[in-house]
Amino acid sequence: MGTILEGKNITKKFASEAGNGPLTVLEDASIAIDKGSVVTVVGASGCGKSTLLHILGGLDQPDSGSVLWDNQPIYDMSKEDLASFRNKKLGFVFQFHHLLPEFTAIENIMMPALIHGDDESNARQRAMSLLQDFGIPGRAEHRPTQLSGGEQQRVAMARALINNPDLILADEPTGNLDEKNTDILLKLLFDLRTKEDVSILLITHEKDIAERSDIIYELSKGKLATL
Repeated sequence: MGTILEGKNITKKFASEAGNGPLTVLEDASIAIDKGSVVTVVGASGCGKSTLLHILGGLDQPDSGSVLWDNQPIYDMSKEDLASFRNKKLGFVFQFHHLLPEFTAIENIMMPALIHGDDESNARQRAMSLLQDFGIPGRAEHRPTQLSGGEQQRVAMARALINNPDLILADEPTGNLDEKNTDILLKLLFDLRTKEDVSILLITHEKDIAERSDIIYELSKGKLATL
């Protein structure tokens, strides 16, 4: 299969609010994601899982260590090239959907494609196809406030897929959903590997969710280890 994304010896520290020196959130952490795999990182709330995802996704640079995409270090890229890389190669799904309230569901989904420079008609067609796949085509013209929590997350997942990314990074995507919607979203997420030929990095504190993955890492006291 081959490794698509790799984090090597990542260390990240933040200033301590108590003034007792820096707080080490990640210490010499390494992780590998193979093409076509589902990898999960578990750990207690506040342990640094989201920080790890942000670093792997090119959103926050580590203090030391490297992030490699197809063996190329992403933080050697210019800001413009890194932004273009994120837009085309990665799709992000967060616990809070981050949909733009002034735009409809289909407009939110189309946004990354339009930023990439795609034709509006093609972007709309792709967005509508994704809404069909996620079972909510009738919600295309609804704004986020008119959607349920589960529908909002489906729209967020569709937005993450609009540019046919190679890797989805999902940070607690079911954290605000009830059990029924959690099951629906997880099935959709895991079905993506086959349907969209996409790899998935899933961040969660729910070990029963993680058990569906190919590889599970646990983050504790800044250290990453496979389970």
